[in-house]
Amino acid sequence: MAKRLIKSLKYWLPIGFITTCLIGLIYLSVQQDLRIGANDPQIQMSEDAATNLSQGVPIQSVITTPSKIDLSKSLAPFLIVYDDSGNPIASSGELDNQTPKLPKGVLDFARSNKQDKFTWQPENGVRVAAVITRFEGYQKGFVLSGRSLREVEKRESQLSVNTFAAWVVTMVGSLLLSFIFVI
Repeated sequence: MAKRLIKSLKYWLPIGFITTCLIGLIYLSVQQDLRIGANDPQIQMSEDAATNLSQGVPIQSVITTPSKIDLSKSLAPFLIVYDDSGNPIASSGELDNQTPKLPKGVLDFARSNKQDKFTWQPENGVRVAAVITRFEGYQKGFVLSGRSLREVEKRESQLSVNTFAAWVVTMVGSLLLSFIFVI
């Protein structure tokens, strides 16, 4: 019996390793697709607003929401326009009744690279998929577009549970099969 178990494990260990690698790769691929896809509307919003502002369109015309969006509660996308020094000029989003402050280095990166995509946590419990785009021309500054990651993070959490369950079932099943079929 012990010999059979050792022989089964000898055959199963490479299968377990490959299974772990493949399920890990699947998890990472789907998780990254969920997270990167969370930026898609913001890319379009920030680029369109930056193009309009560089052509001289008034700042208030790119902020089209009639009321402020509370970043801690709403899933709606928002825009914040910053001047060239990084001071907020106009915003459709707020946190605690004020425009949230950007993390250090974001404007420097966007100034050098024209755009930055990042996860922003302006306060505990509030995570935002954000895209900031540099604009130059008639005026200079930055447009940040963001939206809550709450639903994306729920999907990622469910993905973790499902992936772990699939890994456990596959590992136990392959171990049992290796024990049954190894002579």
